[in-house]
Amino acid sequence: MNSINRYIILSVFFFSLTGIMTSCEDKLEQYPENQFASGSFWTNETNALIALTGVYRGAIEYGTSVNPPDWWTYSGIVFLEHATDNAYDRRGDNANQNRLTDGTLLPNNGVLSSYWGGSYKRIAISNDFLENVVNVPMEEAKINRMAAEARFIRATQYFYLSQFWGGVPLVTTTLTPDEANVVNKAPKSEVVQFIIGEFSEIVDDLPRFSELTDAEQGRASKQAALAFLGRIYLAEKQFAQAAATYKQIIDFGDNMIDPDYQSIFLPSKENSAENIFSSLYYDGIAGNALPQHTLPASSGGWHIVNPLGSLADAYDWDDGTPFSYDDPRYNSRDMGANRDPRFRYTLTWDGCDFQGRTLVVHPDSTNSLDQLTYSKQATRTGYGLRKYLDESYNGGLRLYGGNLPVIRYAEVLLSYLEAELEAGSVITQDLLDNSINLVRGRESVNMPPITETDPAKLREIIRKERRVEMAMEGTRLWDLLRWEIAGDVLQGDFWGAPFPDSELYESTSKKLDPNFRWYVTTKNFRKGIDEVWPIPESETNINPNLTN
Repeated sequence: MNSINRYIILSVFFFSLTGIMTSCEDKLEQYPENQFASGSFWTNETNALIALTGVYRGAIEYGTSVNPPDWWTYSGIVFLEHATDNAYDRRGDNANQNRLTDGTLLPNNGVLSSYWGGSYKRIAISNDFLENVVNVPMEEAKINRMAAEARFIRATQYFYLSQFWGGVPLVTTTLTPDEANVVNKAPKSEVVQFIIGEFSEIVDDLPRFSELTDAEQGRASKQAALAFLGRIYLAEKQFAQAAATYKQIIDFGDNMIDPDYQSIFLPSKENSAENIFSSLYYDGIAGNALPQHTLPASSGGWHIVNPLGSLADAYDWDDGTPFSYDDPRYNSRDMGANRDPRFRYTLTWDGCDFQGRTLVVHPDSTNSLDQLTYSKQATRTGYGLRKYLDESYNGGLRLYGGNLPVIRYAEVLLSYLEAELEAGSVITQDLLDNSINLVRGRESVNMPPITETDPAKLREIIRKERRVEMAMEGTRLWDLLRWEIAGDVLQGDFWGAPFPDSELYESTSKKLDPNFRWYVTTKNFRKGIDEVWPIPESETNINPNLTN
């Protein structure tokens, strides 16, 4: 049975009682933990809220996940960076995410089936919800809002499917097993129009971000729907429409650039007005294993996530000039010195302070658990991930309660400026100051303002700003694909941190670099092939129509 069949014919809901919507948390314990008989379930508002929790939960797994069960898990967001020039999976070149873009992608890659199956599970649950919530005896306004939320979730899944696969089955009703096994793909253009229509239509029935109560954190708002609508307009190069959509979010005035960059990714500040829509977790109850997968071995972690040198080198000097190994400010013993502060908030490196101690990853430090090698359970690049991690956290590494932002206001502002630029609008200093310079000028970052208005030069500035501002947030591959530069960027050798004082470098690094950077991997993205993912082999084996 393929994923479409398995998930589209669901008639019961499977979800954790510690789900996303805490507003009904106290009422959940009176029900069985894992399923409901649909015939007697749709009888009151409480049950409808429980069912909506299942829509939001989707395929999200708590605790440890390797292949991404959903686009909004840590393995779905952070691990997707392994397919880009931002990061590398320590498990090696054969790791599934690395192979998405290194020229060896095949239809049997486990990441493909995980994302595909997770999307169609959400779509199936959403379809079932939409077919039944209209029969629940409650206020029409509440029905309309819940239906809009389910349509939001369903449309986000078609957004991701369309961006990475193009044409996919467009299913909006529950199918029988026989129907599911022969379903055909819709052309990408049809899927895109469906997405645009859904996000456009549901905005009126969703509350504004400022109207969400504390108990409703994690539920969709007008701004969340508009942000995804802006994304699909950007991807389709409908720039005027994208700019107008993002301007609506800005004009609401509900969101802001938080003054403290580092804290908006931590549990203490996860409800910041900058985080428009997030995937929610609860410490010790319904947590994620991001610390287990990312912390260094000396902290009990597996160090799966390894930022690449090309990302580290993208962070400018703190005066706004480009980083260079020839600059006198370059200090290989302190790569974070004199840099854009987001370097220090995002990365770890040899000799930096992390969790109140000095992190030792130098290739000559043979006694360190975290020594840079090709064999230890340690960094493969000389860099590690600091972003998302509360360094004072002392709970279970597999049940961390940190939320994962899906849409931030910083993305809205940068996307708005990009849309205006690509639409051919006149770029004024006022526009720059109310978009990119708000992002760069937050108190904890305070990078010099951008004054460039030449379109060609500004385009590169915006793209670089997106990269460093949104590093490790799962958007880099989408950006490379929609900018149509993945085939150029994801080519050749990729390096890690520099170690010019290493005595072991020449005998241990698999390739040598004039700047003494550690060799990591080589990519050979196939232009004309790897821009579109193949439909998972497990699906086409059952339904040959998906190959057409």
